[in-house]
Amino acid sequence: MSTTHAIERADDERVNWVSSIPMFLIHGLCLLAVFTGVTWKALALCFVLYFGRMWFITAGYHRYFSHRSYKTSRAFQFVLAFGGGSAAQKGALWWASHHRDHHRFSDTDRDVHSPLKGFWWSHIGWILCDKYKGWDPDSIKDFNKFPELRFITKHDWIPPWTVAIASYLIAGWPGLIVGFFWSTVLLWHGTFTVNSLAHVMGRRRYATTDTSRNSALIALWTGGEGWHNNHHYYQAAARNGFFWWEYDPTYYVLKVLSWFRIVRDLKVPPARVLKGARVREGSFDVGMFKAHWGKASAALLAHTRWADRDRAEDGSTVDAAAELAAVRAALDAADGDADPVPSDAALLAVDAADAESPTVRENLTDQMHASRAALEESVRNAMRAAEDLAQLSRRQRSLSRAD
Repeated sequence: MSTTHAIERADDERVNWVSSIPMFLIHGLCLLAVFTGVTWKALALCFVLYFGRMWFITAGYHRYFSHRSYKTSRAFQFVLAFGGGSAAQKGALWWASHHRDHHRFSDTDRDVHSPLKGFWWSHIGWILCDKYKGWDPDSIKDFNKFPELRFITKHDWIPPWTVAIASYLIAGWPGLIVGFFWSTVLLWHGTFTVNSLAHVMGRRRYATTDTSRNSALIALWTGGEGWHNNHHYYQAAARNGFFWWEYDPTYYVLKVLSWFRIVRDLKVPPARVLKGARVREGSFDVGMFKAHWGKASAALLAHTRWADRDRAEDGSTVDAAAELAAVRAALDAADGDADPVPSDAALLAVDAADAESPTVRENLTDQMHASRAALEESVRNAMRAAEDLAQLSRRQRSLSRAD
């Protein structure tokens, strides 16, 4: 049996405080508004720069460069790259390369901002470490062939500096501090909430192999990116709001641009996708199983270590070995002989297949539906086992204090 533990961070996943100084400095520069003042013109500029650049991130970096959910000309492709770069979230090739890895390895130790490593990590920690400073050209060969995209990714400082200078020329110092720096920081954290909050806040419509959720609130400040569970279920779509009531202004703008042939061939989810792999609210599916199983396994590991150490230190005569063995056996039984979670190899095979292949999608859907009952029981057993071990640890501590 292989036990899954909570994912721990490697040395190169620690915050590099020196290389992170620019990000912290930009946060601090926002406070200079106390001296520059806040004007209506600067606030209007902040609003325009936030939602305007958010559109370039969502429509350009995300739906075009990462997922190729529509087509466009080479000229407008560069406009998307420059506009997204002005948000100070590095170059298009860097962003899309890491995002593709995120979908390829969602909620695993190879996910660049796995929520299993904690909220701080998935929100901003992964950006502040050394591990992801570079990017893999092989993961984005389709766009890496364009020299202008390689140039703007290598010199990713050009777009934000251009916008910063323009902000100063438009509205003076308030335009630079309030218009540019405020909107940039807000844009950072607005984008980052899709990686962090969208995996813990909201509801799940579709059974996926990750913990993605749909949140109307997140969709409001991210231009429709809050429909994260929809997106993880069918990544090829140019619209994340699958239904008319799901607010998705990124798609609305793309639709208008398609009328003028600036963009074309917008992909939308087919009817079979909209109806497939539904989960009842509150029920467990593959993605939620993996998340809860990780928590249960982490609890088992932590409490086992504590109990063993405590017994060694205080010489307690309480024989917890039998109880510990029973709890371990219960957790082992919860895991079962066959792992109901698809292996990394299986997930990679599905990821490598055409996202629109009905056979692949339907097979995966059937597999998840067939295993749901077993998953629910496994999760419940695992969580009960972890709770039993926690109670045992508390009893041991009480007895140790009494002695």
